[in-house]
Amino acid sequence: MEQFYILLLAALFVLAVIDLTVGVSNDAVNFLNSAVGSKAASLRTILLIASIGVAVGAIFSSGLMEVARKGIFNPGQFYFDEIMIIFISVMITDVLLLDLFNSLELPTSTTVSIVFELLGASVAISILKILEADDSMATLANYINSDKAIEIILGILLSVVIAFTVGAFVQWISRLIFSFQFEKRMKYVGGIFGGVAITSITYFILIKGIKGVTVIPASFLEFVDNNKLLIVLGCFVFFTLMSQILIQFTKYSVLKIIILVGTFALALAFAGNDLVNFIGVPIAAFQSFELWQGAYEATGVLPSDFAMNSLSGQVETPTYLLVFAGMVMVVTLWLSKKARSVMYTEINLARSGEGHEKFEPNFLSRLVVRSTVSLNEAISYVIPNNIQSKIEARFSKPSEKKAKRNSEEPAFDMVRASVNLMVASILISMATSLKLPLSTTYVSFMVAMGTSLSDKAWGRESAVYRVAGVFNVIGGWFVTAVVAFIAAAIFSTIIFYGEGWAIIILLIVAVVLLIRSFVTYRKKQRELDGEEKIDRTSLITINEIITDSSDNISGVIKRISKIYSDVVDNLGLQDLAKLKKSKKQLKKLDDEVETLKSDIFYFIKSLDESSVEASKFYILTLDNLQDMLQSIGYIGKNSYSHVNNNHKNLKFNQIRDLKRINNQLEELFNRIIKDFESQSFSDIASIIEDKKELLDHVSNLIQKQIERIRSTETSPKNTKLYFGLLLETKDLITATINLLTLFDEFQENYKRIKK
Repeated sequence: MEQFYILLLAALFVLAVIDLTVGVSNDAVNFLNSAVGSKAASLRTILLIASIGVAVGAIFSSGLMEVARKGIFNPGQFYFDEIMIIFISVMITDVLLLDLFNSLELPTSTTVSIVFELLGASVAISILKILEADDSMATLANYINSDKAIEIILGILLSVVIAFTVGAFVQWISRLIFSFQFEKRMKYVGGIFGGVAITSITYFILIKGIKGVTVIPASFLEFVDNNKLLIVLGCFVFFTLMSQILIQFTKYSVLKIIILVGTFALALAFAGNDLVNFIGVPIAAFQSFELWQGAYEATGVLPSDFAMNSLSGQVETPTYLLVFAGMVMVVTLWLSKKARSVMYTEINLARSGEGHEKFEPNFLSRLVVRSTVSLNEAISYVIPNNIQSKIEARFSKPSEKKAKRNSEEPAFDMVRASVNLMVASILISMATSLKLPLSTTYVSFMVAMGTSLSDKAWGRESAVYRVAGVFNVIGGWFVTAVVAFIAAAIFSTIIFYGEGWAIIILLIVAVVLLIRSFVTYRKKQRELDGEEKIDRTSLITINEIITDSSDNISGVIKRISKIYSDVVDNLGLQDLAKLKKSKKQLKKLDDEVETLKSDIFYFIKSLDESSVEASKFYILTLDNLQDMLQSIGYIGKNSYSHVNNNHKNLKFNQIRDLKRINNQLEELFNRIIKDFESQSFSDIASIIEDKKELLDHVSNLIQKQIERIRSTETSPKNTKLYFGLLLETKDLITATINLLTLFDEFQENYKRIKK
């Protein structure tokens, strides 16, 4: 019996290590995004400072795990075997849920996930106990600490609204003071700003960061608690003077100091206080085992008879476990690619300027943006024009000769990054002082979104996408709560009835899902790494434009050729799965061409005067590629729809004719690809003539099908599909000819100009 629970504990601690990894990968966004987004220092320096904060916070944490042990449920109402079911269900759910959000590159709250998992599992076990005892469901209140659970939920929801509002207001005031040319105004108000920011962050460290740290004397913590106002005033005076001295006599930026100190503070608080979300449950399980084992050796009490009243007391976590947890967190911080992905999701939502948007607009985002625009227009009628002009001047960015979108540029400036850290620190400190529950993830994210809004980072060109992104993330938070509750409840119910075998099966399923997630994510990253990344704002000569266009044309045609061949083959075989795969490849290719089209503005702006005429060629090239994609898109989607609807297969003669066209088309496509990859362009004229012959062949097949309808064809669905395939193939060939003709004329003109 003991051996079973020892193995169960081993499984729990393995899950804890995995949970630390996936949890840090998601929560790292809380303390990294401001420093990384503003490029206050190199990524290596930022990670080093964050690592020190994480290590100190984890190693010197008191490790009091009240949330896991008694925060959500009343342990005295459960027996040891039931408590262990709750704990293993929670850990399996947490690992899978956080890994899912990491794969989706969305930030979520590890606090919310653990709270709702504990709630779901304990409610499920409580209901099962009530049903077995034939008690009233009203007794459920005896099992669950409902007041605490409701307090946590309401506190978190309230913090979201407050964080967004306060972040937006403070950033608006800060920008009004500094404008975007903050370097000029730092010597006048930078000292006060530095004093306020560093004081708030220091106060945050004292109140939130070192709360419960074992090496800090209780007398010092009591002194801090009793003299908060004195400490704040003293820090403000000291840091204001220090900031002003730095500004006047050194060239080192006070804003950088604020950002790096803030990064350390948030990392410290995250590790010291959110550690419960990752190792609280396994440690509570270990403490439960020790309590039962002692009673078992003394009295022989069975797990199903040992009530867990003793779990309500305060028990500190062993130091060696905290040291190990700190090591795992630091290693994850440096090595996790998913952590970077989640971080850049938030940075891209907060960035200034336009660019590729990750999220698609929806009805709600359009409604919000439209309403905001209307509200802004209404307000403009109330505020006098001279005041509006002054405000606009403070929020206007320095004009640039050329519009650029450089990946090396910071996503936002250090004023906004400082405000993000300062406001997050103040809000979390205040909530901690008032003993109000909140999620550091939600606060950090909503502050960043609020500062982005008031900083006019969301312009008319990007607002609908950014707002959609914010709604996606917030929607994900609600999904976290619902899925955490339901999944933990289901897992605990399965284990309650299936016992040991159920645990083994669930663990195997969890391992398989994690491995699958890892393989899928790595494959996705390899594809992204394999794609050639070109900064089109640097294409300033005609040679470079021809080279880039050649690469685009050969790449798109290569994939169109493969998709066309696959669709014709799989249509004949009625292979729905492979047709669906081709449909997905078409969507991906279409997105890539859309990305090329979104770069046109920056591309034209960056051209030198001698190459401006090439912009028309570049635009027409993309337009022809888009025409080709529309044709192949129709072929792929309608073939999939035909098979998916279980319509009759095309006749043998029709499939044979399509395959003949495919063979000819594939041969010509290969010649085009070879020509463009070598950039010789010597065979273009010949290819155009051969393409025209193929066009005539397709026209003959259309006439042949018309005759077939009048004599032998009996299926209208087949006729519709076959005509559609032939007509779109004809359009595909025509678009290809137009593209080749355009390219041939352009590069011939270029040769004459060079001579």
